[in-house]
Amino acid sequence: MPIFKPTRILAFAALMLAAWPQAAAQARSPEIYTGIVTSTAVGGYDPVAYFTEGRPVEGKRDITWTWKGATWRFANEKNRDAFKAAPETYAPQYGGHCAWAVSSGYTAKGDPKHWKIVNGRLYLNYNAKVQSDWERDVPGHVAKGDKNWPAVLGK
Repeated sequence: MPIFKPTRILAFAALMLAAWPQAAAQARSPEIYTGIVTSTAVGGYDPVAYFTEGRPVEGKRDITWTWKGATWRFANEKNRDAFKAAPETYAPQYGGHCAWAVSSGYTAKGDPKHWKIVNGRLYLNYNAKVQSDWERDVPGHVAKGDKNWPAVLGK
């Protein structure tokens, strides 16, 4: 069994701690929010369905399309084809990150169950409370979010 000297362990730990802030500073949120362990956008929900059905609809695992490095799921081929033809029309604003967070200058996950379409654009928020707060001044939060996007990805 190898013997580790305390001085070597301490030197290694100091080296790792010194490098950590630099690595964290270089970290960048992905443009499309997919979560930590998946590459699926909008939590697997069909982004077109918000517009066509007025509600979140889960996409099917076998009806997908890859755009901007994320896998997008759809309830049917018609929705997939509509997205393929105009992804910017259907994809949530701010890459599916929380609209409140982006308007506040940072990123957080957007929850596909807390959503709103404003002026033909889909916005997701973190949870019901955040959604309610965001809705108190939608035009102001959208203006701030548009100003902050995409620079907040590097924060």
